[in-house]
Amino acid sequence: MTDVVERVRRRLAGSGREATPAVVAELVRVEAGGLTGEAELLALVRQAQAELVGAGPLEPLLRDPEVTDVLVNGPAEVWVDRGAGLCRVPVRFADDAAVRRLAQRLAVSAGRRLDGAQPWVDVPLSGGVRLHAVLAPIAAGGTCLSLRVLRPTAFSVPRLVELGTLTPVSARLVTAVVSGRWSFLVSGGTGSGKTTLLAALLGLASPTERVILVEDAPELDPCHPHVVRLAARRPNVEGAGEVTLRDLVRQALRMRPDRLVLGEARGAEIADLLGALNTGHEGGAGTVHANSASEVPARLEALGALGGLGRAAVHSQLAAAVRLVLHLRRGGDGVRFVKELSVLRRDGDWVRAVPAWRRDGAECPAAAELAGMLRAPC
Repeated sequence: MTDVVERVRRRLAGSGREATPAVVAELVRVEAGGLTGEAELLALVRQAQAELVGAGPLEPLLRDPEVTDVLVNGPAEVWVDRGAGLCRVPVRFADDAAVRRLAQRLAVSAGRRLDGAQPWVDVPLSGGVRLHAVLAPIAAGGTCLSLRVLRPTAFSVPRLVELGTLTPVSARLVTAVVSGRWSFLVSGGTGSGKTTLLAALLGLASPTERVILVEDAPELDPCHPHVVRLAARRPNVEGAGEVTLRDLVRQALRMRPDRLVLGEARGAEIADLLGALNTGHEGGAGTVHANSASEVPARLEALGALGGLGRAAVHSQLAAAVRLVLHLRRGGDGVRFVKELSVLRRDGDWVRAVPAWRRDGAECPAAAELAGMLRAPC
């Protein structure tokens, strides 16, 4: 069977035809015609399609509406996350070469190189999937794939209350933050629900406002009538054609944004975002990875350094640009929730995130400051 699949692979490569299920089935019949019975032929077609079409044996997992992540740790170990943590699934590859071929085929479909000279790749695929792959022997246990399934879903704030992400009190607070046009950041770890919360909050913006989204890969899907989406682009296999988030933030400023939103601050583009929010662009927002709200200023220091900003410059810009941090956590049961709202307060030369509301009801030193902010326009 493996020989037939390999011959079909070579035929496809030589013909330039797209590897659709119909084309693969046709070529399998040509290569195996007369040598097998109908049952064996059907098994060959299925094997070839699993190897050559879509994400191969991972395709059913990616189509599962509950799956958010598919992780491959070599040929014999596949894990998925359905919202309640990782669990192992009975999916296997024939060998590491099969995993490697799948990784390379997916990378090539997105115009990226993946081989011994460039043994890793991070690239968005069609269909709302993001691929990260590391080839063996860099990945010592076998080629590793990490597939993040981006399922844009427009949750409303009332729905997030039902799901437990927001409490009735925090829902009122974040609604007032948006209507007051205060600039804010949503922080949290991977998979904590930052994008979901930000999209829901953007849906609260006035329908007369123009919202411009700048993202590395399209994830935000706010329920709003006037949204413009700008997506970054990686360089092609020749190293040309790159469009960075910094490029897009600068272009967005010339597109008459009422709200400028950076889907995720992860590099030098934070310097451009802070600069933009300091020049009259109120109500801007973005997400940032951080373990707690108190660590957000330090995280922005590190990102600002990539953009050529010193520590003092980052804190000076931050103090004038962003007023609030909404921090999310993901519990052991998989439930994502807003743990804390913090006010960014200048303390001498530096900015600190000072708690203003906590989900556990603990006393917060900036509670009165937050209440005063939300009663007054920004």
